[in-house]
Amino acid sequence: MSNALFAAEHHETAALAAVHLLHSPHLLPPLWLLAPFVFLLLMIATGPLLYNRFWEHHYPAVSIGLGSFIVLYYSVFMEQGGSVLLRTLEEYISFIALITALFVTSGGILIRIDRKGSPLINAALLFCGALFANLIGTTGASMLLIRPYLRINEGRTRAFHTVFFIFIVSNIGGALTPIGDPPLFLGFLKGVPFFWVVSKLWLPWLVTIVGLLLIFMVFDSRAGAGVSRERESRGGVSVTGGKSFIFLAIVIGSVFLDPAVISGFPSLQKLFHLPFGIRELVMFTIACIAYITADKEALKGNEFNFSPIREVAFLFAGIFATMIPALELIGAYAASHAAEFSLTRFYWMTGALSGVLDNAPTYLNFLAGALGKFGMDIGSVSDLKEFAGGVPSTVEGDVTSDIYLMAISLAAVFFGAMTYIGNAPNFMVKNIAAQADVEVPGFFEYLYKYSLPLLLPFFFLIWWLFFNN
Repeated sequence: MSNALFAAEHHETAALAAVHLLHSPHLLPPLWLLAPFVFLLLMIATGPLLYNRFWEHHYPAVSIGLGSFIVLYYSVFMEQGGSVLLRTLEEYISFIALITALFVTSGGILIRIDRKGSPLINAALLFCGALFANLIGTTGASMLLIRPYLRINEGRTRAFHTVFFIFIVSNIGGALTPIGDPPLFLGFLKGVPFFWVVSKLWLPWLVTIVGLLLIFMVFDSRAGAGVSRERESRGGVSVTGGKSFIFLAIVIGSVFLDPAVISGFPSLQKLFHLPFGIRELVMFTIACIAYITADKEALKGNEFNFSPIREVAFLFAGIFATMIPALELIGAYAASHAAEFSLTRFYWMTGALSGVLDNAPTYLNFLAGALGKFGMDIGSVSDLKEFAGGVPSTVEGDVTSDIYLMAISLAAVFFGAMTYIGNAPNFMVKNIAAQADVEVPGFFEYLYKYSLPLLLPFFFLIWWLFFNN
C-alpha cells in the first residue's frame, strides 16, 4: 500500500520499534485490537455494493470513528502509545501532503490525444505511464494520465481498462527508482544506493509489465471487435495548462527535502516538535498555489473536483489508525522469526501484507528482519550499502543478501496492485473512473475476477525465476 511516505527518518521506525517490543511483551497490543481494521476493510469492500446510500453519506464518520477507537486505546492503555500515535500522524501527514500536491497539480494539466483508443495505442500509453511512474511517482503518473486514457477510449471502455491501468501505472510501473514508490524511497533514506533499484529490478519489472500488456491487448482486442470508429484522427497530442508541470517538478523535488538526504537540512520535528516538516509545508503550499493559478480550461476539461482526494483522505485516516496494532504485531513477528525465514517466505509475506497494509512499514519490518538474519542493523547506513552489495549467506549456499533485498522490494511494490486499498492511487483512479461513468469493478470483483487470476501467476513466475532457492 502506497501510503506513509517519509516520516520514519525522524523517529524510531516501525521495524526498530518491533525489536524493542520483543523485550517487553506486555507492550504488544492484544489480537482482538485487529477487529476495527478488519471491520473497516469489510465495510470498504461491501459498502458501495450492499448499502451504497449509507456508505456514500457516512463513510467519513465510519472511518474516523473506528480510527478514533484505536487512538483512544493507545492513549490510555498502551505504554509508549503517544509516541506510536505521533509517528503515525507524521506518516499520515507526509502521505496526504504528497498525494494532495500531485493530485492538484496534475489536475491543472489537460492532455488531449487526437487518437481513438486501440489495443496498440492503449498499451503504448500504459507503458509510457509505467516509465513516468518512476519519474513522478505512481500517484503523479496515475493522476496525469488516467483522464486522457479514459477520453481516448470513450464509448469502448470496459472494467478491465481501469484495472490494468491500476496494475501497470498505479503500482508495478514504479518499481525502478526510489521516487516510484514509498518503500523504495524509505530504503534509499536508510542507505540503499539510488541506482541499485533499477540495476537489480529492471528484468522482473520488464517481464511483468510486458506480460500484463500482452494480456491487456488480448482483452482490448476482444472488447473492441465490432466497435465502429466514428472519426479519423491525426494522432496529435496537445497540452493545456503546461505551467503546472513546473509545480509538478517542484513537488517531486521537494521529496528530497529531508535531513536524511541533505546533510544539515532543518527538521521542524526536532526543532519545534511538529508532526510535519518543511517538505510537507512546501507540498501543501504548492497544492494551493497550483489550484489558484491553474488554467480554468484545463480544470474544466479534466472535470476536476476534490471528491477523489477527499475519499482517500478520510478512508486512509481510518486505515492508518486501525492498522497500527497489525503493523506492531507483524513487526514483532518478523523480528523474532527472521532467522528461520527463507527467501521464499520473505517474498510472499512481504507481498501478502503489502496488499492490505501500508507497504512502507511492512517493507521496513521485513528489511530489518533480513538484515538481522545477516547480522546487520537497519539503523546503519554502511550495513545497508553492504547488504545491497551482496553478502554471502553462511547457511544458504550461493544466496546473497541483495537477493533478499530484491525480493522484499519487488513484493512491497508489486503486491500493492492486489486490492484497491493496496496503494492510494488505486482508490483515486477508481473514483475518477466512476465519476466518468466508466464501469468499475467492486472490491471483491476486482479481487476474484482480476488481481487473483491475472497477477498471482506473474508473482509466482517472478518468485520461480528469481527467488526459488
